[in-house]
Amino acid sequence: MRPARTRTSRPRSNEPFPSAVSSAADLPGDRPEGRVLLLVTSSSYRAEDFLSAAERVGVAVTVASDHEQAFAGVAPAASLFVDFSDSDRAVSTVAKLHREHPLAAIVAAEDEGTILAAAASAALGLPHNPIEAVRTARRKDRFRETLREAGLPSPRFVTFAIDEDPDGVAGRATKHIGFPCVVKPVSLAASRGVIRANDESELVAAFRRVVGITSTAVRPGDAREIIVEDYMPGAEVALEGLVVEGELRTLAVLDKPDALEGPYFEETLLVTPSRLPEEQQKAIRRTAGRVARAIGLSHGPVHAEMRVNDDGVWALEMAPRSIGGLCSRMFRFQAGVALEELILLHAIGAPIEERPTPTGPAGAMMIPIPRAGKFVEVEGTEKARSLAGIEDVVISLRPGQEVVPLPEGNRYLGFIFARTADGPDAVESALREAHACLKIAIE
Repeated sequence: MRPARTRTSRPRSNEPFPSAVSSAADLPGDRPEGRVLLLVTSSSYRAEDFLSAAERVGVAVTVASDHEQAFAGVAPAASLFVDFSDSDRAVSTVAKLHREHPLAAIVAAEDEGTILAAAASAALGLPHNPIEAVRTARRKDRFRETLREAGLPSPRFVTFAIDEDPDGVAGRATKHIGFPCVVKPVSLAASRGVIRANDESELVAAFRRVVGITSTAVRPGDAREIIVEDYMPGAEVALEGLVVEGELRTLAVLDKPDALEGPYFEETLLVTPSRLPEEQQKAIRRTAGRVARAIGLSHGPVHAEMRVNDDGVWALEMAPRSIGGLCSRMFRFQAGVALEELILLHAIGAPIEERPTPTGPAGAMMIPIPRAGKFVEVEGTEKARSLAGIEDVVISLRPGQEVVPLPEGNRYLGFIFARTADGPDAVESALREAHACLKIAIE
């Protein structure tokens, strides 16, 4: 699925963004010269959509990755090799590129690049989030502490080293947290390594399993501790936003219709607009703004995960990057602008209207991996694509690829996208019907 093209003619200046700014050339006054450095990992889903968006809005991009590009010597400004685990060396590499090809902004597509984006932007004098704010967002224990100090609702938690005795961990966690509780690595995202425990024996087993995940999955330089925290009941939602001059502007509140109660927390459906009562949505937006200010985020995209229950809105995570996987394809803003276009235009200094909103009901399903093994094929994709409301079905795995479900795994089998004017209920129904068409073969 390709995003719709934006307008090329220049509209009247009193029209709201993004229709008032369709390319970098349309920026009013003195605009920043140079290009955007896009930080992506070698396993990223996001590079293609960002590069397509950059072409549409007329922004030059250098892709910085932890993988050497085949044509780097032929087009040196097009790509850059960086080591995300060595921040000082990576910043020096970015600074060298900046001297030869001036940068206007640095954008991290995923969690792994957010600290480097902040550090390199600070070194080059480019707009950025404070490095400590990004570090706080990347570590669940620091994030919890910061919310508690700010007087915001936050689960109780205890942090443990990965080499601690599991029985001792269970004893301390039982005393300070109780049950049910959730065990998770402090540095991983997207529900990887997150396990619910309902009693001491389950907690011991969960801790041992999360130790194994942490030992192999956490990148060098990231924290390797494990957090045990209160299990928070209630409906889970996501919030997509953009921080402009220190103010969080909500782009969308997304429902997660499937109950995420454990023992694992695999996300599947995302639907917008939210069907929660407007008062609850206001509370979600208000809480997200307070959380962003508390941890110090001041510039760029934000993706938050939150729970809503009778005691209020509880922030589980807030990441200084946009939504993961290919899920951004569900969003269309005024004039057909994609989320990546919005992010890039904001990065180079385009004015952002007070509250850009998606143009209609839409959703995505992250197709879960049903079991571990070797991926063979998916049948029924054409039938799923033919259903009313379905925009696309994308299978992101290759035949023969080894697949691992959560909590150890970190990839989805693919994505289904739906859009219909009939409302969010119809979006959800279309996604479920399309998923039912698929027959997944894993050896």
